[in-house]
Amino acid sequence: MNIETKTAKMVLTGIFSAIIIVMASVPFLGFIPLGVISVTILQIPVIIGAILLGPKYGAFLGFMFGLCSFLNATLRPTSLSAFVFTPFLANGNLGSLVVCFVPRILIGVTSYYSYKWIKGHFDKKNKKQDKKLRKAAESKALLAAGVVGSMTNTLLVMNFIFVFFTESYAKVMGITGGAASLYWFIMGIIGVNGIPEAIASAFITAAVLKVLLHIRFIHA
Repeated sequence: MNIETKTAKMVLTGIFSAIIIVMASVPFLGFIPLGVISVTILQIPVIIGAILLGPKYGAFLGFMFGLCSFLNATLRPTSLSAFVFTPFLANGNLGSLVVCFVPRILIGVTSYYSYKWIKGHFDKKNKKQDKKLRKAAESKALLAAGVVGSMTNTLLVMNFIFVFFTESYAKVMGITGGAASLYWFIMGIIGVNGIPEAIASAFITAAVLKVLLHIRFIHA
């Protein structure tokens, strides 16, 4: 990587980081509180940045997402379950840091490699290098990367919550019937919140990157 490319990537990483911070700071923009839970669209700039810049920069942007979650949960908790993202609230523990950071960091990794793998798979089948087929392959890969990145966050966050906070999370949510009942509740959250988030991520990611990938001056 030459100096110009590295500098360009650092500048773009700074821009995406600023976007994540602004989205996380403005109420009802990055985090949308819904009583006991919050939905988020902060995974979208992470996914876009990862595909544009590469997995290392994507992982850093995911870390920024996690850091914003941690600070929001610590300084201005908006849900009863905010303790799952910070050890500094009642019921929080070191597992909160795992829930908060690991899924978000992995967004930048899984979205990048899913895009590369799916696009590469379709490009190999397109032996004649037909432009329409290449564009179609790119669109499919971008949509898939948006879904994979978003679901990486949703699935890991909710499953880590089950692992680290089975009793305390069930109590806050008013779930009785033991671990099995709690996991069915978690599956419901994944379906109700995670799937719409993934669909939004897919279409916004595809729309934005279909432009950026063709005007960018760096290569992931």
